[in-house]
Amino acid sequence: MTDHDAILLAGPTASGKSRLALELAREHNGVVINADSMQVYAELRILSARPSTDDEAAVPHRLYGTVPAATRYSVGAWLGDAASALRAAREEGLMPIVVGGTGLYFKALTEGLAAVPPIPDEVRDRLRVETEGLSAEELHARLASVAPDDARAVRPSDRARIVRALEVFEATGRSLVRWQEAEPLPPLIGPDNTRRIVLTCERTVLHERIGARAEEMVRGRGLAEAEAMGRLGLNPELPAMKAIGVRELLDHIAGKTSLDEAIAAMKTETRRYAKRQMTWFRNQMGDWETVNAGNATLDLASRRA
Repeated sequence: MTDHDAILLAGPTASGKSRLALELAREHNGVVINADSMQVYAELRILSARPSTDDEAAVPHRLYGTVPAATRYSVGAWLGDAASALRAAREEGLMPIVVGGTGLYFKALTEGLAAVPPIPDEVRDRLRVETEGLSAEELHARLASVAPDDARAVRPSDRARIVRALEVFEATGRSLVRWQEAEPLPPLIGPDNTRRIVLTCERTVLHERIGARAEEMVRGRGLAEAEAMGRLGLNPELPAMKAIGVRELLDHIAGKTSLDEAIAAMKTETRRYAKRQMTWFRNQMGDWETVNAGNATLDLASRRA
């Protein structure tokens, strides 16, 4: 073990987080704990860029592929699962290495869950696009289908409050009314003896990695994975169905786009997602240590976050 009791490793998609977490786990008797909201889903190994089966076998990995795609997983559910994983790691004498790109998970892990957690920009931006041109009454009907208690608490004409409730539900899987009624959840990991790192990456390098990975996904089993997701007949509003690559490849399978167009769309959406992730890290995790992703190793004893 090092001077640190846990390592938290955040960063944008395709920045090399999983590789670095694997190296750290090998070197420091660690267990890798997932903090990515898409890598929890069992059916999304390829399109979520989950660690390979060989990597998962090399060192202990937790909270990867443990949730069915039909489940509307939430930050609160993840926090409960993370608490169990952290407790098991300590009982086994393993260093927890929490790695992922979902900023809200890290926020909850280190600061607890307030009465209403912050909404990631990616959720707010996506809902703005999805709701453009829809009337307040149409949005109220959508809210009623996923969070009826919120719909009962707001007038069908109050567009602002309806959108706010949709944002909270999309981000957390929990209604705004339930958040307001709940007791705040405490943080699981404090700053003492914890290395808190945000990986950074030059934009051109990151975009190259994103492009290469999208093509590799499709050359692999990405198409088959998307097709299998489509056969499940799930509600398109479920989080797993919104994983980048699912809709794009299903559109290709349905004959709506060419394969090249589908891959290009995947690259574009992933670049936008990476940009939103970095905005979140700067705004919500600005006191974390930043490390360039080009550094192959980390000197764990050199600095405490």
